[in-house]
Amino acid sequence: MSSPMSRRGFLGLALAGVTVAGLSACGGEGGGAAGVKKGGAELSKKLVLPTFTAAKIPTPDLPVDAGQDPAYLKYPTELIKSVATPPGDGKKITSLTQTWDVAPPSTADNAYLQELNKALGSEWSMNIVVGDGYPDKFNAIIASDDLPDLVWFPPNQGLQRVPELLAAKFHDLTPYLTGDAIKKYPNLANLGDVAWKSAVTDGRLHGVAVTYSKFGQVFCVNQDYWQPVGGATFTSADDFLEKTKQLLDVKKNKYPLEPSYVNHVHMFSQWYGAPNIWRLEGGKLTHWYETPEYLAAVELAVKAFKAKLFWPDPALATIKDKVANGQIGAYVESFPGFINDAKTQKYNLGVIVPFAATPTSKPVHNAGLGSVGFTAISNKVDKARIETLLGVLNYLAAPFGTEEYQLVNFGVEGTHFTNEGGDLVFTDKGKAEVPTTWQPLSFVMNAPSAQFVPGQPERTKLIHEVQTKIAPLFQERVTTGHFSDAYTQKIGELTTMSSDTIVDFVTGRKPLSEWKSFVKKYMDKGGAAMKAEYEASIAKG
Repeated sequence: MSSPMSRRGFLGLALAGVTVAGLSACGGEGGGAAGVKKGGAELSKKLVLPTFTAAKIPTPDLPVDAGQDPAYLKYPTELIKSVATPPGDGKKITSLTQTWDVAPPSTADNAYLQELNKALGSEWSMNIVVGDGYPDKFNAIIASDDLPDLVWFPPNQGLQRVPELLAAKFHDLTPYLTGDAIKKYPNLANLGDVAWKSAVTDGRLHGVAVTYSKFGQVFCVNQDYWQPVGGATFTSADDFLEKTKQLLDVKKNKYPLEPSYVNHVHMFSQWYGAPNIWRLEGGKLTHWYETPEYLAAVELAVKAFKAKLFWPDPALATIKDKVANGQIGAYVESFPGFINDAKTQKYNLGVIVPFAATPTSKPVHNAGLGSVGFTAISNKVDKARIETLLGVLNYLAAPFGTEEYQLVNFGVEGTHFTNEGGDLVFTDKGKAEVPTTWQPLSFVMNAPSAQFVPGQPERTKLIHEVQTKIAPLFQERVTTGHFSDAYTQKIGELTTMSSDTIVDFVTGRKPLSEWKSFVKKYMDKGGAAMKAEYEASIAKG
């Protein structure tokens, strides 16, 4: 059974199965392409990444002592100007992107976008895929050869033959971005190595990295839902199972868990201490599917399904509404999604911090890779215009505490927001225009994470508290920075196969007695080749 891509599918592949570098062939952990030439991994190892230069930002209000994002309880009174003049050239800039929100108002009816166009010095025009369907739109545009100036390459939607496509239809940005060349674009130089690895393809930079939270996925809850069992804290997997069973009320249409089965297996696996895709011991790698910890997580999900703990409709599109009205107790979300919920949702938001599933388990939290793909420049763009477009992306990457960040994230004071004693509050016009326009914009280019929830300092403290609790459990991916040509060639096919098969196991369409044969199939189809190539790369340092 093939499951269609959805917001939950996008989330799960980005953060639970495929790395956010998963599309950039031969990059940090490149993948998603077929027929790639051998040796791209070696070329990528030798590439000099953009030189990191930290941007000047205001002093955070909360401690940054365990890898937390800078967090602010009030908006800074003095902003930094990071871009001296509008970077555009007066010509329209076209882009292909996606949104999981509603489509934004058109430029003619969108004062926010009009002001952004003035600041950029060019008209920003987005071809936006709303909801599912980005690969279809992407493929249609590629086939028509009518490419926009900027094209977002997501890491997790099964795009094929990416290296060949980049070489044939997009500019090589390596001379503009590697080493000290990046210093011409200070905000891009602030993105860091982790993000930039996602844009490496066959030893070249064919795109600009789009930053994304390193905190991976989180298990969000409506805390009020869990009050009858003493809150959303648990002493073991059995305790979790027992409490969720107590809260299940089919007659009242109340279910503890949303129906994103693969994402839940990922969250459960952290409680058992499964690896973040690969475990490295004595120079040898073990894939998480090969571990008893991951199998235990699948077994827990099977028990949850048999107990009817998941919302019964796996195609549910109104998860947050059900959480808000008390019909669903917990859902899996990306960390940026959790932050957005902290800003927009009214229910008593909380997070289940990973805990020990058994007395001998060591809980972990799987780190993300700090990127959600990259944005490439079409070779339909005159080469003389590349620096202009990089300057525009540099503007959009401006960090928190800059004038540019304020415009991109909040719009114009008095029109889209008011500043009430250090709290930026959206006006009705701001609510209608800014979030809906910002989301598709942020997939083309985004600023590094910083936490500020306008008018809700307690929510900023919640985000910071979650990061503080999660940070000691951080489990980085041991293959980050190493390369595999087999990953590039096979991961798209393997991810679809494994996601569909795990759903089959959880829902009982396949018996768990077939788990070993599934793992063997995964390894035979490419997993073993990836393992060997990663081990060789790791051995070389």
